[in-house]
Amino acid sequence: MENEKVTVVARMRAKPGMEDLVKLILQQLVAETRTEEGCINYDLHQSTTDPGVFLFYENWENRDHLERHSESAHIQAFRRKAGDLLAEPSEITLWEKIE
Repeated sequence: MENEKVTVVARMRAKPGMEDLVKLILQQLVAETRTEEGCINYDLHQSTTDPGVFLFYENWENRDHLERHSESAHIQAFRRKAGDLLAEPSEITLWEKIE
């Protein structure tokens, strides 16, 4: 449903040698995104076995808020840089809590 909470899992891999820069840029996204309306949580994780792999676990009040986040200036700016920073396209999946 459009007005129900939505969970996002986003996984990305930094290009070799770019791990520290990607981590810094993603941490900046966290700070900006957590102030957005509708953001319940926006948590960044880094793999313990592969430091080039990052994962966001996000919860949004509804899909409208998520859509506004996707269109925000800081996310658009990251998308423009992603080709230079990431080894592969980000994998973004949407989830809904069932229990």
